[in-house]
Amino acid sequence: MHRFFYLAAASLALWTAQADDNTLSPKEKTDGWVLLFDGNSTTGWHNFKSSGIRPGWKVADGNLVCEDPHNAGDLVTEGQFEWFELDLEYNISPGGNSGIMYHVSDEGGAAWASGPEFQLEDNALAGDPQRCGWLYALYQPPIDPKTGKPLDATKPAGEWNHVRLVIHPDKCVHEINGVKYFDYVLDSDDFKARVAKSKFASMPLFAKVHKGRISLQGDHGKVRFRNIKVLPQPSK
Repeated sequence: MHRFFYLAAASLALWTAQADDNTLSPKEKTDGWVLLFDGNSTTGWHNFKSSGIRPGWKVADGNLVCEDPHNAGDLVTEGQFEWFELDLEYNISPGGNSGIMYHVSDEGGAAWASGPEFQLEDNALAGDPQRCGWLYALYQPPIDPKTGKPLDATKPAGEWNHVRLVIHPDKCVHEINGVKYFDYVLDSDDFKARVAKSKFASMPLFAKVHKGRISLQGDHGKVRFRNIKVLPQPSK
């Protein structure tokens, strides 16, 4: 019985925010970071092409939660961002699948029709072969010589993972838990060639605008987010 209560408490702790979550430090405020989620409300967010938020999203324990992916849809920020550094934590369910899209335009039928996607998923059980941290269908990390598979720095489903995403005209960077996966340059010959060979080649809006909304995918699996903050960057 005691073991049961201990395990239950430990599991709950994984999903519960700490007291200093969803806040900015004095230095972050001075540096210009903007908090995108206050831990208490969905202020600053709405569903793509909608003024409201569907009931599949909720705020619980200081987390922004996609609880019912069948009735959630993709969230987007009220504000639009050009060049920036995005920092957040996510906690995904077993087999879960989600994503972070950027430069999302209000045009088009879906957020992913314009916004490149930083893939989020449970690498152990999710069915999508595009793994966590990859730029969906475009870039993936190098082979890890220890495993013979693409580099994977994610923690298991049910644990918090840290994402750092830098979007800048000189270099875009994907990091998970402090490990750099790769970098790329938007509009470079290499980037355009990869898009041309992908499913996005038929999408006229894809990666065409360099200022848009940040989006959290909510139609594939259960996932929690916290400590979502962005640092706008100058173009040069």
